[in-house]
Amino acid sequence: MKAVLQRVKDASVTIDEKVYSSINTGMLILFCVEKDDTPDKLEWMASKILSLRLFEDENNKMNRSIVDINGEILVVSQFTLAADCKKGTRPSFDNAQKPEIANKMYEEFVSLLKKSGLNVQTGVFGAMMQVSLVNDGPVTFVLTK
Repeated sequence: MKAVLQRVKDASVTIDEKVYSSINTGMLILFCVEKDDTPDKLEWMASKILSLRLFEDENNKMNRSIVDINGEILVVSQFTLAADCKKGTRPSFDNAQKPEIANKMYEEFVSLLKKSGLNVQTGVFGAMMQVSLVNDGPVTFVLTK
């Protein structure tokens, strides 16, 4: 399981030239489910993301979590994070979970984040999407489990 966390001033997903979802200050999460991932990893990932202190306090130190600032979250499925680019010039996606299983786990991950009470928006699993963001900092982290 992999997630790319980007602290944003705003972010949105556009599908077929129409804005599907958008957020203001918060976090854009690109989320990938791999073959060996289990439900307990989902719980760990959601809990870790909600508690990570990625937002600045009054002293410009990263001491506040997304929950602390009542930020918004946009979660976008991103199977390409499972790519293996070590051999040749074409990425291998053998480690990506089957779409039907990955979609269920993606939905469960979103559900776990929503339990926080924060505004959680999504893209559409498997859709061709254009993702726009204004990265705040820039601050970007890669989380794996």
